[in-house]
Amino acid sequence: MTTENAELTTEQVLRRDIPWETYMTTKLITGTGFQLLRRYDKKAESYKAQLLDDDGPGYVRVFVTILRDIFKEETVEYVLALIDEMLTANPKRARLFHHDSLADEDTYEPFLRLLWKGNWFVQEKSCKILSLTVSARSKVQNGVDANGDASSSKKKHTTIDDVLAGVVEWLCAQLKKPTHPTRSIPSTINCLSTLLKEPVVRSSFVRADGVKLLVPLISPASTQQSIQLLYETCLCVWLLSYYEPAIEYLATSRALPRLIEVVKGSTKEKVVRVVILTLRNLHSKGTFSAQMVDLGVLQIVQSLKAQAWSDEDLLDALNQLEQGLKDNIKKLSSFDKYKQEVLLGHLDWSPMHKDPIFWRENINNFEENDFQILRVLITILDTSSDARTLAVACYDLSQFIQCHSAGRVIVNDLKAKERVMKLLNHENAEVTKNALLCIQRLFLGAKYASFLQV
Repeated sequence: MTTENAELTTEQVLRRDIPWETYMTTKLITGTGFQLLRRYDKKAESYKAQLLDDDGPGYVRVFVTILRDIFKEETVEYVLALIDEMLTANPKRARLFHHDSLADEDTYEPFLRLLWKGNWFVQEKSCKILSLTVSARSKVQNGVDANGDASSSKKKHTTIDDVLAGVVEWLCAQLKKPTHPTRSIPSTINCLSTLLKEPVVRSSFVRADGVKLLVPLISPASTQQSIQLLYETCLCVWLLSYYEPAIEYLATSRALPRLIEVVKGSTKEKVVRVVILTLRNLHSKGTFSAQMVDLGVLQIVQSLKAQAWSDEDLLDALNQLEQGLKDNIKKLSSFDKYKQEVLLGHLDWSPMHKDPIFWRENINNFEENDFQILRVLITILDTSSDARTLAVACYDLSQFIQCHSAGRVIVNDLKAKERVMKLLNHENAEVTKNALLCIQRLFLGAKYASFLQV
């Protein structure tokens, strides 16, 4: 691949003169094709637009035929530039490739072949054209070839599955080892942000291990180009956040902290919007919500809410995310958080210990795993040297005795009494006070000890 070809632009390519007449003489293009090209080539955009309105499918057929039959690099580049210009001016023209009159044409094949065969200009344009044309197809084809019913044709057409598999393979190859030093990644991400709307692309992208190739690209951006790349990368992650297998990959990567860094540092509304919409999708999945709470997402959301955003979707997503995180904090402040505290062996007077609602709602959770948390609580009485931890452990045991219908019996069976008795002589007044409360409830039972409050 020459550097010259790598740096080519559509405008430069379209300055060339292509010898269409010679191609007609040598039967590489038909007389009709030649007439269409002569009418179209080098004309003003408004005139070309009129021709495409009148006979768009006819022009698509000519372009595809040339790419199929002519291999001269300058001509291939020129026709790709013509198609690129046509689709850039109006992306809806991609529908022309699916016109009924083209049912006998394999409109995908030349572009799929050129993805791997051509220089960078050819690869980039082929990928862009494939992404747009694939996305423009009618989605109600019940597994029939996207170009029409292939069975009525003598040739076997390239199926939509072939196209999508080929494009995903090429995109992942570019992310792993870019062909072009500065344009491979932006072009690849741009195509992915269109193609990942397709469920089958999400699935093949995940199977190709593509998710981990996206994660390093989620990082704060400053220049206009890098902001666009970041936005389109986050758009890809948002599209993947609707697909369960992709969510599993995102959960085991650094995606979440990176998304949070981006949203903290970005002033671009479209970037903030797509990241918040992604976080909203992820927060109800697996451990994402707990991670978001730990990473301070609630505070970020509240500070974003205080800013003047014009986008209704963003405001709705911020409200939903805030409510979801608050609900999760409530849940976390109950038994999961309590369990974490006990298993770490370091207890403090956090609000739940003295919250009667916590004990009433969670008392049956203490029975999990053969009273695992209760056993750990009793072990703490033996092993901890921290006075605050011992005091809270005694208090929690007394709460369990009072709130559980068989509390006294269970705590006695687990040989807690002797351990609490030892603490009656502890040098710390807070420990002795709570050990005494525990012993009183143990001897008196819940019915008579309910009046004993600390």
